[in-house]
Amino acid sequence: MRLELKGLTKKFGSFTADDDIDLTVEPGQIHAVLGENGAGKSTLMNMLYGILKPTSGEILIDDEPVAFSGPGDAIAAGIGMVHQHFKLVGPFSVADNVQLGREHTRGAGVLSARAARRAVLDVSEQYGLRLDPDAICEDLPVGVQQRVEIVKALSGPRTELLILDEPTAVLTPAEIGELLDIMRSLAEAGTSILFISHKLKEVQAVADTVTVIRRGKVVAELEPTASETEMASAMVGREVSLTVDKTPAEPGEPSLEISGLTVVGETGVKVLDGLDLTVRAGEIVGLAGVEGNGQTELARAVLGLIRPDAGTIAVDGRRVDRDSPAQRIERGLGYIPEDRARDGLINEFTVAENIVLNQYRDRPFAKGGVIDAAAIRRRAEESIAEFDIRTQGPAEPASSLSGGNQQKVVIAREFSRPRRLLVAAQPTRGVDVGATEFIHSRLVTERDTGTGVLLISSELDEIYALADRIAVIYNGRIVGEVGPDTPREVIGRLMVGAEPDGAETEAADSAAVADFDAESPAAPDTATTDDDANGGDRDH
Repeated sequence: MRLELKGLTKKFGSFTADDDIDLTVEPGQIHAVLGENGAGKSTLMNMLYGILKPTSGEILIDDEPVAFSGPGDAIAAGIGMVHQHFKLVGPFSVADNVQLGREHTRGAGVLSARAARRAVLDVSEQYGLRLDPDAICEDLPVGVQQRVEIVKALSGPRTELLILDEPTAVLTPAEIGELLDIMRSLAEAGTSILFISHKLKEVQAVADTVTVIRRGKVVAELEPTASETEMASAMVGREVSLTVDKTPAEPGEPSLEISGLTVVGETGVKVLDGLDLTVRAGEIVGLAGVEGNGQTELARAVLGLIRPDAGTIAVDGRRVDRDSPAQRIERGLGYIPEDRARDGLINEFTVAENIVLNQYRDRPFAKGGVIDAAAIRRRAEESIAEFDIRTQGPAEPASSLSGGNQQKVVIAREFSRPRRLLVAAQPTRGVDVGATEFIHSRLVTERDTGTGVLLISSELDEIYALADRIAVIYNGRIVGEVGPDTPREVIGRLMVGAEPDGAETEAADSAAVADFDAESPAAPDTATTDDDANGGDRDH
């Protein structure tokens, strides 16, 4: 398939999301579309997939104009799409999810489970996507769920163009490398791929050509050999620093003291096993480890979202392990959750309401128990300007924002009130390089004003760039604390539970670092997302 977009434009009222976009995807080509949060990338893909109707312009397939009234038309034309927010029915099996909308039947409309299973196995084998057709989707890791989405997109009558909209946003480095390998094999088999991203290393690793979109317009056509600086500058429209400028820390008294923290999971296994950790005022402690070793449970336990089975948590010398989340917030705890959809936002609430979600009872936002809507709006307008939140205004629902702009709302809320301690879990997940630069700078500023910062990140580059001290977590325990000048190989040994003196095998060390190291060609320099791909959502 050869795809050509000519003058494609989409307006929402007076707002222009995409403006006169021209783009061509050749057969068997991986064509990357780069752009910052709200650049218009997902809106463009939604038009191509029939979710949105273009305001003007045309779509051509093999030089013939086409008009899609819905995704069914796009699928029939040979276009498949993997949305950045998965469209799976959790309690359904893999086979049931793959056949939704194109059910396999026998006789008088009776569903054929055997045919559905066979379809999954055939596509999985053809493209090297390992899947169990009987597995329940909600029980699968995120990376495997994404394979289900890819198989679903490829299992139509003929998928010749695959749209991948921010596909690596929530994947581990190992899963990202696996996905990029799948993309290469698909392209070699003749499938054209539109790869939507703003992760520079991934684009360099896999793309054949790169189109850069900024504020709804094509601003550059680049080769994948272009430097990260060149790509970042084209995306943001200014020079972007890809390094963090900070002076040595001056740690003070402990802001966070954790002793013997133990959490037993639903299966009876200890996900935190007697964990000890201290974060001092005026320092950033980076928590390094392969995902799934207790990082999520640690962050949630510190905020009070889960109650530990043993151990103590103290903030500024006062025990808080029996306090509610609201009480901990009142005592100066800030929290950037790794999952903004679950823990960070109420999607039905407006941008303004979300920005004061943990302050709406306090002055100046409430007086005598009555909410001051004007004060809330003023705070929202200030935050929208300061954090460059791409929105039509404070009254817009959070669900309408792109993923990266939703993350900015969470960041703005936590940075807009006094804190003694900040737990930042994946703080740059879902934001572009320009916003990442800004967030990194703000984290350093927090440190310099005396706040203790616990940074939990799946990217070792981010840990190295920001941390004054690195704590390594393995199997729910802190197995070592090292300085930011420690070689990656040493941290790799700690991450697999070995002694840092080299007792572990070189192969295990390399595997650990490769699974975590953001300098790998297949891993991201920033973790990002963009818009959800349902009909009401759009880039701003």
